[in-house]
Amino acid sequence: MLTSFPVCVIIGSALGFLTGMGVGGGSLLILWLTLALGFDQTIARGINLLFFLPASAICCVFRIRQGRLNLKKCLPAIVCGCAAALLGSLIAAWVDTELLRKPFGILLLATGLRELLYRPQRRR
Repeated sequence: MLTSFPVCVIIGSALGFLTGMGVGGGSLLILWLTLALGFDQTIARGINLLFFLPASAICCVFRIRQGRLNLKKCLPAIVCGCAAALLGSLIAAWVDTELLRKPFGILLLATGLRELLYRPQRRR
């Protein structure tokens, strides 16, 4: 049932929608793949990257068109983020998957709590 094509299309669409809103659909995708579908975490991370790249590219195009993304200001973060992603991928390839599960779970819980408890400051 959970692996049927219509269910995967619905879940993928919902996660793509959340990604477009900046909620973090990729993190939820990893949870879906590992907990609901039983994928190995290494495979789930690879699928997440393949999901994230086109989704983030589409979001960037729309943000640029809206005037909400200044590439010149973002370029240092993009370069450093790519370098850190490369380093993280190399480290993750050497580290046992079981060691990565707990920190990832803690990160997801902390992020979820922050989202639930965050109150934007009012502008003066």
